[in-house]
Parts: sequence; structure tokens; C-alpha cells
Amino acid sequence: MDKEKTILIVDDVEINRIILADIFEENYNIVEASSGSEAIQLINGNPDIAAVLLDLLMPGVSGLGVLEDMNNTGKIKSIPVFLITAAESDAVLMEGYHLGAVDVIRKPFMTQFLQCRISNVIELYAHRNALEDIVARQVAQLKEINQSMVETLATIIEFRDCESGEHVKRIGKFTRIMMTEVSNAYPEYYLPKKEIDKIVTSSILHDIGKISIPDSILNKPGRLTAEEFDIMKQHTVKGCEILQNIPDIMDKGIYSYSYDICRHHHERWDGRGYPDGLSGDDISIWAQVVAVADVYDALTSERVYKAAYSREKAVEMIYNGECGTFNPKLLKVFRGALEQL
Repeated sequence: MDKEKTILIVDDVEINRIILADIFEENYNIVEASSGSEAIQLINGNPDIAAVLLDLLMPGVSGLGVLEDMNNTGKIKSIPVFLITAAESDAVLMEGYHLGAVDVIRKPFMTQFLQCRISNVIELYAHRNALEDIVARQVAQLKEINQSMVETLATIIEFRDCESGEHVKRIGKFTRIMMTEVSNAYPEYYLPKKEIDKIVTSSILHDIGKISIPDSILNKPGRLTAEEFDIMKQHTVKGCEILQNIPDIMDKGIYSYSYDICRHHHERWDGRGYPDGLSGDDISIWAQVVAVADVYDALTSERVYKAAYSREKAVEMIYNGECGTFNPKLLKVFRGALEQL
């Protein structure tokens, strides 16, 4: 056995702790606690605890109280807990099981039986914990790969449109600020941080379809003709066609957000956008946010066909509807987030 592993014995009766310690001390380090509160301190302060032998009935914090704390801290997922009992009621034992205990140790103790049973469970948990660590590392690596791939795709645009490289970086920053603010301000738009992180990553692919637009239109120094603008508008659906060819190598969430944002970041609240003429909240909140961020950055940046507007002028144009109409709730958040932008 591995003496680096520690068993915590929790019992307010000293003789019970002595008996159990004698059973396991040859193969494990032994730590003892005579109360539930002491046990909680030891569990939270000792990363080497491999199992807990826990008396249910103790003065002060009971064994069930210890289990509740382990649930609150998440320790119950990685440390097996065995309940020490003589004649507790089935209801109390069932509550212990519901709180995550894995088995019951009944008094009087059977030495060899306990050694085998508890050692097997400790090894099982050790293997499971190691596997979870491996999976967590692989998930982190996949996230890095997804991020790198998305950034690479966005960089491709930079070779076609000299402004897009910095543009997509700013869109990501603006999207994070706006999504966080709108999520906090309106419960109907709430999203957890991990979803906002995916939306931010996806936002930098909003113009990936510009790869398919001819240089003569993409970098034209003057106003586009009606025919040229119709071609430019195709970058939304062309981007989706590109994304459709790579869904299996992208995180599913990022792919879904990227596709929606790519297609709908030119839709408008009054239904006068493109390509689908969506209106109101038929447009996803993330596509709405990227739309505002995209317009604001386009206005305040120098382009081949225009000089940069001041921030004040850009905000005035957005609120006056010169760039299409936007969700009033989103505009309220936008005004509040201007200092961060």
C-alpha cells in the first residue's frame, strides 16, 4: 500500500479511533478527529486525505454536517466517505448516502474485511481522480486548439482587408464588455461566463465570409454601387458556408455561436437588415451585440472609403438610427458601457 495516502478517522469515542487506526496504520498515514468541526478543518486543509471514516452521531457538528460541508466544497467527489455506525436508523443512513457516503462500517469492526473493502475503494477513487485530471487537461488543450484555429481563420481576413486584423480583435473586446453588461442588466438575456467566453471567441469570425468578396469591392475606396453592395452582403452567407466545412474540428458551442453571428450580425431590430430580414428578439442577443460592436468600431475606425468618426459622432449616428435600428435595451447598455469601450 501507499503510505503517502492518509485516512481520516472521525469519532468522538477515543477507543473507536484507536481500533480503526490499528487496522490501517500499517498501510496508511492516520489522522484523527474527535469532532465534526475538527474533521472539516482537516479535510479542507490536508490534500493527501484519501478516505474518511466518519461517525454519524457526535456532539456539535454531526457526521451529516461534515458530509454537507464536503458537498459544499466539492470534496465529496474526490474523497470516499465510510459511515461508522452501530445501530443508527435506516433514515439517518439513507441521508448519509444521499449526501455522498459510499458505504457503512458497522460495529464491531471486522479487520480483514475492512482492510480489503476500504483499500479497494481508495484505489478506485485514485484511478478515477487521475482519469478526471487527464480529461480536464485534454479539454483545456482542445480549448486552446479551438482558440488558435479561430484566431487563424480571423487572421486570414487580414490578408484580404487591411483593417480587419485589428477590427476583429476590438470586436472581441467590445463583445465581452457588452455581453457581460447586458447579461447582468436583463435576466432574459443572462448567460454564464463560460458561454460569454465562447461568444467572444466566435465574434471574431463574424466577417470570415469576406474571404469570398472580390478585392475590387472589398477594398474599393469609394461608395459601393447597388450591385456591388448586393455582392458585399453575401459575406454573411458565404461565411456560413465556410463554417459548414469545419464543424467537426470546432467546439460545438463555438461553431453554433459563430454560425449564428456570421449570418445575422447585419440583421436589424426593425427587420430591415440582411440576409434573413429577422426582427426583434428573433435575432439572438449575441448577434445583436456583435452588430452594435461592429457598427461602432466601423464608424470610429479609418477605412479605405472613409475617415474615422469621433466617438461622440459615432454614438450620435447609432442612436439616431443612421446605421439601422437596434434593441433599445441594448442601446441603454451600450451607453453605460461607453467608458469601457
